[in-house]
Amino acid sequence: MCRKGYLLAHDPDKKTPIWVVEHLTREKLKRKITGRSDDFRPDDDLAEGRRAELSDYRGSGYDRGHMAPAGDLSWDEQAMSESFYLSNMVPQVGAGNNRGIWMELEKKVRSWGVERGELFVFSGPIYRAEDLETIGNNRVAVPGRLYKVVLDPGKKEALAVILPNRKLRTEDLPKYLVSVREVERETGLDFFSVLPAQDQERLEATPAARLWRINQSLGEGWQ
Repeated sequence: MCRKGYLLAHDPDKKTPIWVVEHLTREKLKRKITGRSDDFRPDDDLAEGRRAELSDYRGSGYDRGHMAPAGDLSWDEQAMSESFYLSNMVPQVGAGNNRGIWMELEKKVRSWGVERGELFVFSGPIYRAEDLETIGNNRVAVPGRLYKVVLDPGKKEALAVILPNRKLRTEDLPKYLVSVREVERETGLDFFSVLPAQDQERLEATPAARLWRINQSLGEGWQ
């Protein structure tokens, strides 16, 4: 599914995205022409029964957690509004996650985008079939974990994070750095298939802290 600010693949069984990818540029991120629209709504491009509804989240105890965050899309009113389709969201723990460590990660990605000039960002859920929780009449699946993979195509550097979908300490963010290959193993996705094999191998196998030139104590690359 193609939106103005992102692309996504949707899972009609789980009623959540499989992956969402954004192309962030310095120019877009520095252009602030609109605030949050907060117009949460079901995605009319998806049939009823194959999508999440507002009623599924109501009273569930979970946030409607953006995969392509609204904060990335303030450069355009349509792009901002389209971030509030429920097809771009998963049931996410609020305090300490969506409104904590995950939000901090989103802010860091935006700051890297401004600093580096161009990024591709992949985000999505990770499920375990044996303990799958659902919410609402449409049985929207609650992920056990969330991933974010960030690629700097110019410097050929990448970073990957897997966060449990529970209350976490924001300062522990570096503990959740993983290799891109680990995210691929957990999701079955191949993020960098268009790159030359040599670059793909290096980016996917190398630990994120080395690829992104950061350390485990929130070093300069994180700040």
